[in-house]
Amino acid sequence: MNVHHYGYTGRIHPLPEPYMNLPELKLKRREDRRLRAGHLWVYSNEVDTAATPLKGMSPGQVVRLVSDQGRFLGYAGASPNGLICARILSRNPDEPPGVEFFARRIEQARQLRDSLYPDGCYRLVFGESDGLPGLVADRFGDVLVLQAGTATVEAMKEPVVEAMRRVMEPAGILWRNDGGARSLEGLPEYVETAFGEVPDEVPIREQGVEFLAPIRSGQKTGWFFDQRDNRQRLARYPSGRILDAFCYTGAWGLTAAARGGRATFVDASAQALEWVEAAAGRNGLAAEIHRGSGIDVIKRLHAAGERFDTVVLDPPAFIKRRKDHGKGLAAYQRLNAAGLELLEPGGLLVSCSCSFHLSLEELITAIQRAATKTGRAVQILEIGGQSADHPGHPAIPESRYLKALFCRVVDR
Repeated sequence: MNVHHYGYTGRIHPLPEPYMNLPELKLKRREDRRLRAGHLWVYSNEVDTAATPLKGMSPGQVVRLVSDQGRFLGYAGASPNGLICARILSRNPDEPPGVEFFARRIEQARQLRDSLYPDGCYRLVFGESDGLPGLVADRFGDVLVLQAGTATVEAMKEPVVEAMRRVMEPAGILWRNDGGARSLEGLPEYVETAFGEVPDEVPIREQGVEFLAPIRSGQKTGWFFDQRDNRQRLARYPSGRILDAFCYTGAWGLTAAARGGRATFVDASAQALEWVEAAAGRNGLAAEIHRGSGIDVIKRLHAAGERFDTVVLDPPAFIKRRKDHGKGLAAYQRLNAAGLELLEPGGLLVSCSCSFHLSLEELITAIQRAATKTGRAVQILEIGGQSADHPGHPAIPESRYLKALFCRVVDR
């Protein structure tokens, strides 16, 4: 009988019976090379559908992925109706996905985050980069907020929650399965408590400023941990007067205000600005707020003669799909031009993009063209990416999506 030693528990576990007779998903000749090089995604045109028809598989079903020669490549979760029709979960034939599998991966992820962020608030699981495609988990102390982005994770919610309880011992677990991307997998949108007691908001502290993250009603899981290291990077620069555009809960501006800066906040969402005002009041900080589209408000401020020492542009993704690239690139250029016009000489522009389809080089070019258009010049001081609790997968460029350029503005 095959056995496997799971490092997380130190126990010996037999291979569960249901995994002994899983259906196979067979690849065409030579289509295993990319996967053997480390990638986790299987595309539908790589599958030998004559031997293993995708139409016969259920969304979320675990399959044995094999090469054209029958070589075992891994246990994968099937998404038969998508371009990415399967994602590898485990390459070990004796380690099928289940509670023990998830617990071991979560424990590995926890060890990294605890060493980097001892406050107990962080992105606990970042999908493929942590060997758990389709699963996102954020930790807010003793509360966990999870997202299932694939049919496989949706189908395995119970073992995922059980593994989280074993490893993390939380007081509450919330599923925030209301992201629009779930429609690509044919999944419904909902928010539900999976375990324990989960409040609407949870406290989180950054750079001495206390916020309440709206984990039930806010964007994504309620907090953008991916920008935390960049917000800390901003702390090395003089604060002065700062504009926090697309501010959401105001983390960029309020942490700067706590260092003595004067912060102005812009967002199209009235709810977001209420969160900013509440956090400002809670911390005894002043907050000037403007509701409206980021670029429109920035242009109004410029027309009114307003100037800033720091402008932070952290918009939502302008390029969500490859076909949006042209319009999105032009939007980044327009936004950066508007931001540059607001800056005092020697001021700091923090220009961010979370669009994977916009490369770092293209963002740099957009900033340079914006500078030329506005008669200014910029010096790139630092280039930031996503925080260390969002590690990149070396074989999956999509896991490395965030760009943050810190640019000094000078007149020529």
